[in-house]
Amino acid sequence: MASISKDDVVYLARLSNLSLTDDEVESLQGDLANILDYVGQLSSLNTEGVEPTYQVNDLENVDRLDEVIDYGVTREELLATAPEQKDNQIKVPKVI
Repeated sequence: MASISKDDVVYLARLSNLSLTDDEVESLQGDLANILDYVGQLSSLNTEGVEPTYQVNDLENVDRLDEVIDYGVTREELLATAPEQKDNQIKVPKVI
């Protein structure tokens, strides 16, 4: 079994901005050790001659053309209809 200390779990939790109880730290210590063991098993597999798979189906991204469409309205006309403006842009309420 891979070795991961409680300090490692606490450090990872701090990096992830998580607050963990002592019970959660112990539980995660075992879970992370199991994950590391599994990754170790995967690392030992012989993948010689296996072609890398980046996508399992034949779908491709379809990008739209980046074209400017003229709707016949100027920036000034649009800004005139906005209830509030700042720095030549429409100001909207903050949404979090």
